Amino acid sequence: MKIVILGGGPGGYVAAIRAAQLGAEVTLVENKFLGGTCLNVGCIPTKVLLHTTELIDALENDAKELGITISGYEADWTKLQKRKNKIIKKLVGGVNGLLKNNSVTKIMGTGVFVNNHQIKVITENQDASGTAATLIDFDFAIIASGSTPVIPPIPGSNHPDVITSDTALSLEAVPKSMCIIGGGVIGCEFASVYNAFGCKVTIIEMLPEIVANMDQDIVKPLKDKLIKDGVEIFTNTRVESIQEDPQGLAVTTSSKAGERIITAQKVLLSVGRKPVIDSLELNQVGLETVSGAIKVNHKMQTNVPNIYAVGDCNGGVMLAHVASAEGIFAVETIFGKRSQIDFKTIPYCVYTKPELASVGLTEAQAREAGYQVKVGNFPVAINGKAMIMGETTGVVKYVTDAATGEILGLHMAGPRATDLIVEGALAIRLEATVDELMSTIHAHPTVGEALMEAAHAVKGEAIHMMR
Repeated sequence: MKIVILGGGPGGYVAAIRAAQLGAEVTLVENKFLGGTCLNVGCIPTKVLLHTTELIDALENDAKELGITISGYEADWTKLQKRKNKIIKKLVGGVNGLLKNNSVTKIMGTGVFVNNHQIKVITENQDASGTAATLIDFDFAIIASGSTPVIPPIPGSNHPDVITSDTALSLEAVPKSMCIIGGGVIGCEFASVYNAFGCKVTIIEMLPEIVANMDQDIVKPLKDKLIKDGVEIFTNTRVESIQEDPQGLAVTTSSKAGERIITAQKVLLSVGRKPVIDSLELNQVGLETVSGAIKVNHKMQTNVPNIYAVGDCNGGVMLAHVASAEGIFAVETIFGKRSQIDFKTIPYCVYTKPELASVGLTEAQAREAGYQVKVGNFPVAINGKAMIMGETTGVVKYVTDAATGEILGLHMAGPRATDLIVEGALAIRLEATVDELMSTIHAHPTVGEALMEAAHAVKGEAIHMMR
């Protein structure tokens, strides 16, 4: 069986390896860089920067309490950029090694459909007419072409000092000020990074709250911390225009409070991402699209039966771990294996301080779905390990079905939240009840104990919390 995969990001390269494991002859086509957005200009590099900002925060706010006296330190942006690039290079090299190890043929170039069993690959040295392009036959194709930042139609958004997340990762120097348009996950993470390096940061969000897709009980600790650290946040606010100003750029906004002008050296656009599909010539095979994304069914299959689409290009949840899961699922479906994917168990993470992590339904979503809801909250401040770490900001919250005790959602703010959320994902996957979480022994002392305590709190029985 011949399978061709268009895109070498977390959806594409994972699908390629799984297909090779199952015995397919696999060709992977990538037009820019292996690892896609995640490894090169997304998940990995942002977390490299955020790890350093976490250490800066600890030095500035926690060192004395932890018994460390520091006479001074210097945060070196240039050295941090070198470290970021070194880690990216190592991980991308690892992906390349895995593809070779699994005998996946890699071609760097732009893949374009000729028909539903053939693509042409145009490399840098070949012309766009395809006369010199490489032709590849396939039995099945998996499109994993990813996404790109959205550029909103704001007057002035084409100014060179108006940047996207791709550019924000590699600025030569930290600007004195930055206005971030969009208070979602990406916007808040960049706010944390640049604020820690001394940049004056302002977040503009059109919705009533930042990180609006998460339970607001866990978002509040992050919002409070950002404000305490000097980040200005304006919600329910629209950006009307961006213009040049003696101080850099002037961002004109409007809200119920009236017009407000914010000046900054750089403006970061962080309002979302959109699928990259225009270069694929999908019309050659009659692939259907909807709202700029490739239309797929529950099997990740397009309207052309032997062509699948996974990850950001299909307009679903735009997260690297979802793309990888969809890639494996699509391959196993092609091979007729009894594969499953449960979108209820997708973890959502924000790598700020405090970290935020969420899986399943928020309290508001559960009530809207008609559940009789019971919640349990346990503050991180009274967890022993959190005290030891000096990271006591946050809360653990369960959302449960009052009738059955089934766990509908787990939401966390605090240290190691992004690592611990897997317990909630597994609980939801197994349809576990709060009683089963309560009776599971958790190691002491760990932050994970807070998950057990929050489960007890659903019934008002938390051991280490005052009534």
